Amino acid sequence: MAEDIQEKLRTLIVDDEPLAVERMQIICKKLANIEVIGTAGDGAEALKMIEQQRPELILLDMTMPEVDGLSVARTLSKQDNRPAVVFVTAHDNYAVEAFDLDAVDYVLKPVKPERLERAIQRAFDRRGGGGGQESKWLEELWIPHRSELLRIDTAEVSRIDAERDYVRLHVEDRSYLLLQTIAGLEKRLDPAKFIRIHRSTILRKDRITGLRHDGLGVWSAEMEDGEALRIGRTYLPKVKAMAGR
Repeated sequence: MAEDIQEKLRTLIVDDEPLAVERMQIICKKLANIEVIGTAGDGAEALKMIEQQRPELILLDMTMPEVDGLSVARTLSKQDNRPAVVFVTAHDNYAVEAFDLDAVDYVLKPVKPERLERAIQRAFDRRGGGGGQESKWLEELWIPHRSELLRIDTAEVSRIDAERDYVRLHVEDRSYLLLQTIAGLEKRLDPAKFIRIHRSTILRKDRITGLRHDGLGVWSAEMEDGEALRIGRTYLPKVKAMAGR
């Protein structure tokens, strides 16, 4: 029956390393749900090919001379009916920028076939989601872990602590480091769901069970796990306003 035919995403591979392109082509040939319609060796060539061939998916290297992957994605982000973008890179420190540009996934080199297959499935899932309006706030974070990136829903994050140029994300009984300043991350988080209580601490609002006055103008936020976190004086008025005080 016609409806049983596997839909294929028309795909463009973009990488300035010929061996990387060849390896990606070999992997893609074994995947049933994509059709490689061409390759590009740099960002400028990629933009021309995207305009001419209208691919549905771009497997995009992050670091290329002159016009890099981020620049290509920024250009595409301004277009209607833009293709889905999966970044394929040897570097794990661009994940926040990549997902600010609405990338579908972020795959680390050397690419494993099963990892790429998951990324392509995410592209299919997004296509099937229809035309609902996307949030301008971060809904997921990608954390370097071993040889790949973990996808963490922001709803799972209870607390964020600053550690110099990094932030530590607390997820249940585990924590993860992300190369990002706390001020930069705060701007990307939904203020209806997260609140900064200290220069070094952001909390998810629904994990706060109460506020405690410790005397001498010092207040703490009590968390559902029983921990009490001190509220900085600069942030106290906003925290009290959240609690209707």
